[in-house]
Amino acid sequence: MSPVPSERWSAHYADGAGFRRLGATERALLTRYAPAPEGGRALDVGCGTGELARFLAGSGYRVDAVDFAPAALERAADDHQGREGVRYHPHDIERDDPEQLPHQAYDLIVLRLCVAFLGDRTRVLNRLRERVRPGGVLCVITPVAEAVPEQRRGIALDEAEIDLLGAGWTSADRHDVDDLAVVLLSGPAPARVTHADRGRPSPHALTGAGAVVTDARGRVLLGLSVSGIWELPGGKNAAGEDFRDAAVRELEEETGLVADASGARSAALLMDSVHGMPRLTAAVRVAGYTGEPTVTEPHLIRRWEWHEVADLPTLGRPLFTPSAHIIDTFWPGLLPDLPPVLRYPIAADGDHGGSETGEGVMGPG
Repeated sequence: MSPVPSERWSAHYADGAGFRRLGATERALLTRYAPAPEGGRALDVGCGTGELARFLAGSGYRVDAVDFAPAALERAADDHQGREGVRYHPHDIERDDPEQLPHQAYDLIVLRLCVAFLGDRTRVLNRLRERVRPGGVLCVITPVAEAVPEQRRGIALDEAEIDLLGAGWTSADRHDVDDLAVVLLSGPAPARVTHADRGRPSPHALTGAGAVVTDARGRVLLGLSVSGIWELPGGKNAAGEDFRDAAVRELEEETGLVADASGARSAALLMDSVHGMPRLTAAVRVAGYTGEPTVTEPHLIRRWEWHEVADLPTLGRPLFTPSAHIIDTFWPGLLPDLPPVLRYPIAADGDHGGSETGEGVMGPG
């Protein structure tokens, strides 16, 4: 069994390894655009050996520095040598409860060289955005994918991902430093979710299934498509294939998660149209699964993330229209201003709801 991420990184630091040193231009940008106010407090996420935290403390901040690797915190504390201004805390920013952070609000939050390693970075940044004080700044410092070797692209963000960082902010000020992008985000302003389709489909009987999958905390799995649209796992059903079987098959093909179709439930059939073609989508709830979400079709999906249900109305990027209708089936009224859809509820015993004539009901979206 491979070690968990915190164990791997702890071994990295225990072996004496580290990360790129904090450069003079980075220091100058932070000093200019995020100066410490009187009594200012900063959060250094993924602090490593604490170089950035010590710089921020020297700039006048009281700093909470967090990392999930014990060896990193041990080295940071040794290097700090009892100087004032920084407190180091073990915390996994992606997996631990945000309420466990030392303070509720910060004037400056910095994520340096760690955002690319976050699987659910949208959710993490949403939670950190909620902890930025009025007038405060959230700063992301990341390598740019186009400037690093192909084999190291996993440590960096490409231009589309860097652009996505600005979702939910009124200001996203970017500065390029060598092969790094320094993005200063201010003015939290979660945007209302919009809805979009992915272009004209090829001629086809447009039938398929979408799978609603949640983790142990009730978070919903969504994939970010290469066209910048969030969507549920799912796709077209094969000839003669049950919608539940299709949902489970597509789930495994797209994410690597394995589920049993006998534990899935079809809740409704949803009919709308796209480019003049009727489109029929089954809303399927998958009760259990094994594995971890993995991008198996990178030509279609950039990444999979677990999202808080309450965050879905403010994703900052469009939500695939059938996925929005499916989410509305299980959480009615959550999403605003949905396009029209014909909704045919399916009873628990497999019978279709609606009138005896088979007509559906026009849902509000």
